[in-house]
Amino acid sequence: MRKIPLVEGKIYHIFSKSIAGFKIFGNDSEYERMRNMLRYYKVDNSPLRFSAFLEIKNKELFFEKHFMERDNLVEIIAYCFMPTHIHLILKQVRQKGISIFMNNILNSYTRYFNVKIKRKGPLWESRFKNVLVKTDEQFLHLTRYLHLNPVTAYLVERPEHWSFSSYKEFLGEIREEERLCNYSDVLNINPKEYKKFVKSQIDYQRELAEIKELFLE
Repeated sequence: MRKIPLVEGKIYHIFSKSIAGFKIFGNDSEYERMRNMLRYYKVDNSPLRFSAFLEIKNKELFFEKHFMERDNLVEIIAYCFMPTHIHLILKQVRQKGISIFMNNILNSYTRYFNVKIKRKGPLWESRFKNVLVKTDEQFLHLTRYLHLNPVTAYLVERPEHWSFSSYKEFLGEIREEERLCNYSDVLNINPKEYKKFVKSQIDYQRELAEIKELFLE
């Protein structure tokens, strides 16, 4: 099947899963590493290596000073990291931007992970999957689906208890200089209403996940 090129200015749901459900995030620092990768690799032609970027104490200030004037490959709109997979909502801002960005973060994390546990070979299932977001309503429901992933998997009871998603950004609980996501142009709902919108779906999304598991058995 011919691959349909991703289009500049369009928003996509991006999904990448580990091989055979392999657990790729074992602790908080590894989740944080992936979050730093999103910040670092969204910029084209970064002025220093990622390993050097990790050593900087005030990454937000450094990024604002040295990265802001560089061209972005993508805009990060939302994200959720799970033990075996990652969900991203990305806007492509230059040709092949999403493909370059995803190849960079997936390859970088694979190198780190393989060195850490002394393994070889791929870590992620083939190429990342993508779905075009066509409407504002689809986008709104998609963000809710992402932010409820940890609750659906019974990792936490409430989405705000999961530190490795953009949910708290959407609630306005993250300081401006620490924010990773840029969704103001596409999300027309205030934080209080959004929180209510997300929590109204918790039980249903859990039930739906359980039903799907029954059909797969």
